[in-house]
Amino acid sequence: MFPDDEHNRTLIHNVHPQDWVNSTPAGKYNLVVIGAGPAGLVAASVAAVLGAKVALIERHLMGGDCLNVGCVPSKGMIRAARACSDMRHASLFGVESAKEVKVDFAVAMERVRKLRAQISSTDSAERYRKLGVDVYIGEGRFMGPDVIEVSGKQLQFSKAVICTGTYAAVPPISGLADVGYLTNETVFSLTALPKRLAVIGAGPIGCELGQAFARFGSQVKIVETSHGILPREDRDAAEIILDAMYSDGIELLCCAKDLTIKKMEGGKRLTLDSHSQHHEITVDEILVVAGRVPNLTELNLEKVGVQYDTKTGIKVNHRLETTNPNIYAAGDVCFPFKFTHAADALAQIVIQNALFPHPFGLGRASTDHLIIPWCTYTSPEIAHVGLYESDAKAKGVDVETFTYPLVEVDRAILDGETEGFARVHVKRGTDQIIGATVVAGHAGDLISAFTLAMKANVGLATIGATIYPYPTQAEVIKKVATTWRKTTLTEGKKKILRKLFEWRR
Repeated sequence: MFPDDEHNRTLIHNVHPQDWVNSTPAGKYNLVVIGAGPAGLVAASVAAVLGAKVALIERHLMGGDCLNVGCVPSKGMIRAARACSDMRHASLFGVESAKEVKVDFAVAMERVRKLRAQISSTDSAERYRKLGVDVYIGEGRFMGPDVIEVSGKQLQFSKAVICTGTYAAVPPISGLADVGYLTNETVFSLTALPKRLAVIGAGPIGCELGQAFARFGSQVKIVETSHGILPREDRDAAEIILDAMYSDGIELLCCAKDLTIKKMEGGKRLTLDSHSQHHEITVDEILVVAGRVPNLTELNLEKVGVQYDTKTGIKVNHRLETTNPNIYAAGDVCFPFKFTHAADALAQIVIQNALFPHPFGLGRASTDHLIIPWCTYTSPEIAHVGLYESDAKAKGVDVETFTYPLVEVDRAILDGETEGFARVHVKRGTDQIIGATVVAGHAGDLISAFTLAMKANVGLATIGATIYPYPTQAEVIKKVATTWRKTTLTEGKKKILRKLFEWRR
C-alpha cells in the first residue's frame, strides 16, 4: 500500500497483518465466508453473534474495496475537494481571502489515509477474531462439496457464502496498457496532483472523482462512449450535475468513438472523435472507471457446481442460493446493485436462509422486496430509490409524477444551493410511492425519507402531514408531498366545500 507512511502501516496492521497466524480448523464450520468486504464482514459477524461456528477467508485486505479503495477514501477526498470549492466561492458570502486559494494535495491525501486507517479498526482481523470468527488470510478455493482450502488448510463447512466482490473493468482501448493508467485501486495512492487528467467513464465514480480532481485544480476531461453522464438517472437530473461539473472546469467528450492512446513526450495522448469532432488531448494521468468485473478467479466453482457469468457474476436465486444449495453468494459478486448498504442487506438475507432454513427457522428471506436507495456524491448529490418513470411504464404501472424545485425552498436559497429538486412517482389515483429522486447538496440524506415511507408502506399523505423543522432543505420532501395533496382537491370537492361554506354564512 503506497505510500509507506504511518497511516498505511496502521491500515495494513489492521486489515492484513503480516504476522497473522491462521486458526487451526477443528471440526465442521456452520458457515465459511469467502471474502471480507462489506457482505462478508456482516455475514461473518452476525453468524458469530448468533452462536454459529464461522470461518472468514480474505486473500488481500479486510474491509474490501469499500474501506480500502472505494467509499471511504473517495468520500474523504470529495470532502477535501468541497473545501477547496467553498474557499473559491467564499466571496459570495462576504468572506474575502487575502491570498489566492492554495491547494496542498499531499496534505489532503494524507488526511484521507489517516481517516481510513482510523476507520479500519472496525474491519480488522483482530476485531473479528475477538467476535469469535476464525479469520484466515489467504486464497480460498473449493476442493470438494463441503471443503474449502486456504493456505494449505482444509475447512469443512455445512454452508458457505461467496462474497468476493468485483474489480475495475479495463476496456480494450488501443495503447492503454502501454501508457499506464489508474483505477480505484491505485488512484488513492497519489501524493501529487496530476495537472492534466483524463477520466474514462462518466458513471458515478467517474463523475465523483472527476469533479474532485477538478476542484483540487486538475484540468479534467471525461471521456464517455454514451451520451451525457450518469445514464441511469433522469436526464434533467443528470444535466444539473453536468452543469455543476462544467462550472468546475470539466470538459465532457461524450459519444466518443475510435479512442486510441499513446505515449508522447510530455504526457499521454488520447485521440478520439466526439460528436463528429476530432480531438487530440494530452494528459499526465488516465483514470479508468468503466464498470466492474466479478472476482471469480481461483475459486474453483466448477468443482462444486456453482454457475456463473464472467460479466454479471455468480448466478443466484431470490434467496441468494447458488446452483449448489449449500453455497450462497452476497454482495457485488452476484447482485446488480453494487453498493455497500446493499451488500449489508444481502448478507443478512444469507444468514437467515443458510442458518435458519424453512420450515424450522425464520422462514425464507428474499431479495424480491428489498427497497435499495443509492446516491452519487457529486456536488450537488443525486439520489434515487424505487422505480424511475420509464421503469414504471415498462412494468405497466400507471404513475403520476410530482417535482418540487429547491429554488422555492427558503433554506436552499439561504445556503446558495438552489440547483436541484425532489421528485416523486406515485401510483395514479393513490399516494403510494413508486420511486423518488432528489438532487441537492445532501440528497443522500434526504432520500431516506422516501425510502422509509416505501418500506413502512405509507404514502405522500403521511409525509405531507409530518412536521418538518423550518428552515431546512428537507422541507422539499414535505413540499413535494403538498404538491400531490393539492391535486386531490378536485373541482367536485371544491364545489361541495363552497356550498358548505355558503350554508354556514
